[in-house]
Amino acid sequence: MAINYICRHCRTQLGSLDSRQVTDTQLGFLSLTPAERRDIISYDLSGDVTVKVICEYCREALENHPELSLVNSPLQ
Repeated sequence: MAINYICRHCRTQLGSLDSRQVTDTQLGFLSLTPAERRDIISYDLSGDVTVKVICEYCREALENHPELSLVNSPLQ
C-alpha cells in the first residue's frame, strides 16, 4: 500500500511513501478537519491513499494570477 501525493490542479505525481512506515499522525492527517480530509485524501480499493496537494508551479501560477482560483481546473 502506498501514499501518493499529486497536484490537485495539474495532476503531476509529486511523491510516494510506503504507508506501512508512517502513521496518520506523522503525516499530519489528524490535524485536518473531517471536511479537509474528504477534500484532500482519497482511498482506493487496493488500500492506496492519494493526497491532493499543490505543486510549486501551480502555487506560483495561482499567486501571480489569483483569478485562476475561480476556475474549476485552472491549470490543466
